[in-house]
Amino acid sequence: MNNKPLINICVLGGGFGGLYTALSLTRFSEIKSGQYQITLVERNDSFLFTPLLYELITGELQRWEIAPSYQKLLAGTPIKLCQNTVEGIDLKTRQVKLDDDQLLSYDYLILGVGTQNRWADIPGLKNNALTFRTLADVERLQTQLHLLETSERQRIRLAVIGAGPNGIELSCKLADRLGKRGEIVLIERGNEILKWFSQGVRSASYKALDSRRIQLYRQTNVNKIAEDSITLIRQKEQETLPIDLVIWVGGTQSRSWIKALNCQQNAQGKLLTLPTLQLMDYPEVFALGDLAEIHQTKQQIPATAQVAYQQASCAAKNLIALIKNKPLKAFYYLHLGDMLTLGKGEAIVSSFCLNIEGYLGSIIRRLAYIFRLPTTRHRLQVLRNLLQKSLLKIRRFFRWRLTRLLLAKSAKNY
Repeated sequence: MNNKPLINICVLGGGFGGLYTALSLTRFSEIKSGQYQITLVERNDSFLFTPLLYELITGELQRWEIAPSYQKLLAGTPIKLCQNTVEGIDLKTRQVKLDDDQLLSYDYLILGVGTQNRWADIPGLKNNALTFRTLADVERLQTQLHLLETSERQRIRLAVIGAGPNGIELSCKLADRLGKRGEIVLIERGNEILKWFSQGVRSASYKALDSRRIQLYRQTNVNKIAEDSITLIRQKEQETLPIDLVIWVGGTQSRSWIKALNCQQNAQGKLLTLPTLQLMDYPEVFALGDLAEIHQTKQQIPATAQVAYQQASCAAKNLIALIKNKPLKAFYYLHLGDMLTLGKGEAIVSSFCLNIEGYLGSIIRRLAYIFRLPTTRHRLQVLRNLLQKSLLKIRRFFRWRLTRLLLAKSAKNY
């Protein structure tokens, strides 16, 4: 009988960094030996595949497809789900403090909680603007859109603050949903959009915004937001626009308890790690995603899901190597390209100097993301649903064509 105490691996955060690391760990024989307990701490009951969040706005995808429950995803794995909120960590005693004053001890820790919305110091922003990061955000936005769509307004006026990839993707989806009734203003403080993206992505984005009559305000600051208006500063002049809905996608910041950790951080409150993704002063702790920064790396690593996805595999392998007292490998980010949705059934896929736009780009993007879903079982379910919807569309098309031909023939005979 084996009386050795279990070695506790605690994973904080059920997003791309945390969940994918936990799932990767379960594939190793060391974890399968039964000597390790993996605990995933996450306050939500469902995972969220954020790159496909925009498709909920236009009804192209259903909630279950991009937000499967953790219970479903973790079924058949040794991972224990602890649905709770983290309030802090004592790195010296290796304990995680939860919101019910429960303490969770660990031998190894994975930090993958991500960041939170950063609210700029703009009067009226918090009270009069929606955000777009979570399922709850989408539900609030859907409710407001439904109220506007069912009203007697001839025009529905929206302002999206922040012309990064999130703002551009969201604006295009909103424009396609609202159609001719929609008047969308996309506000950017800088001089250009998507500065770090390829020329192909920038050109496709400008074209998508222009074709949807989305007004792009560059070098513009938001002065204040009221219930039915937004005041801007453009070219040193003040301008007030009537508005029905404001959406803030202007950036993120580290969580307060992350900033409070007694470890090395950069000026923005991001945790500094070694190239192996370990905290500089605590080798048993790995930090992934946009809450961390690799110290003195020569690579430019963006705060994207693609990075967290790659880091999850690296962190899992390095944790096993640490357990086995073997050398750890430095994380190397391989940029596979960029994919942006630019409206309903339209996207840009840019990879290794190849740009694919339009409907074909949308199909490639959708399939690429489906194959990145957390488990094989869920991927197959989403693929099957996509195939069924595609076959239904094809059937309707041929039925419509056949009806047209029969009507034309009947009219000719008459």
